[in-house]
Amino acid sequence: MSILLGIFTFVLILTSIILILLVLAQKAKSDGGMGAAMGGGMAEATFGADTGNVLSKATINASIIFFVLSFALYLGRIYEGKHMTAAGGGLPTIAVPVSATSSKPPAAVALPVQTAPTPATKP
Repeated sequence: MSILLGIFTFVLILTSIILILLVLAQKAKSDGGMGAAMGGGMAEATFGADTGNVLSKATINASIIFFVLSFALYLGRIYEGKHMTAAGGGLPTIAVPVSATSSKPPAAVALPVQTAPTPATKP
């Protein structure tokens, strides 16, 4: 399963790079600035005014592939995580060595305490 997730991750990275390049390669539509982008001009661009463009179709397809792969990787990592903890393959456990002579925990070691010298007083 982890090999398949690794392959999907590699394809997702390639798709991301392709999607970035496709968006950068498209020409800017500077018809009316930000107001036109938020208004009716966006609906025309979305539903058929300029979707015959090869770059637009490629961008749409690459974004669909990106989102499907992202969701599949998300579900795959959840599946992998649940099965690792269920099978006991989660984080490794580290055993603490216990001495064979005693079953008691080691006693605290007393360290000598040094006091600071007192300053000399002048008579």
